[in-house]
Amino acid sequence: MKRIYIICEGQTEETFFKELLQQEMMLKGIELIPTLVGKPGHKGGNIQIERIVTDARNLLLGDRAAYCTTFVDFYRIDSEFPGKSEATTKRTIDEKAACIQEEMKKHIRKVVGEDAIRRFIPYVQMYEFEGLLFSEPKSLATGIYRQDLAEALERIRADFSTPEDINDSPITAPSERLIGLMPEYEKVIYGSLAALEIGLEKIRTECKLFAEWLATIESLGSRGAV
Repeated sequence: MKRIYIICEGQTEETFFKELLQQEMMLKGIELIPTLVGKPGHKGGNIQIERIVTDARNLLLGDRAAYCTTFVDFYRIDSEFPGKSEATTKRTIDEKAACIQEEMKKHIRKVVGEDAIRRFIPYVQMYEFEGLLFSEPKSLATGIYRQDLAEALERIRADFSTPEDINDSPITAPSERLIGLMPEYEKVIYGSLAALEIGLEKIRTECKLFAEWLATIESLGSRGAV
């Protein structure tokens, strides 16, 4: 069984992994272990490189038989995060993700060394967790108990090539769009409920970067010892 620690941002993401991914990955020989970034009790958002580096170092060097990956929102990453400014100048989400993930990996390599960095898989969710929920607007509406919002959610989705393209403006980020339609929307309460309603396969089908990340993780299940 291959152990893979996921450095994630908050309780919503942690629940998402436990309820939608852990069992399926277990069948593929992978034990997913979500761990919240930073010190216990910290508030989500404003993700700084120091937090990621510290957690990755502790996990990679503390368990040399395990892999480590990240799952943090591009929207919530600190403006001074390496590669953030450069990534915002890129044209596509693929280019943006590649830019910031490579810079993250460079910083962690300096701390853990060449051997441990082989077990690190950088991943930044474009633009935030809620983007995944737009993979199926009708199911999203059902998951948040607001079927009356299905058409409005579908109109938002129709404006973008993929759910991962829904942008990161403070006004038009996926979560802000949801709050605009449903002021009582709370990520921890409704995020995982909606994801469960949508289903993992639909999210994988609609979200290319997320699907590629999962495929990378799954490929580790067939490998031998590190």
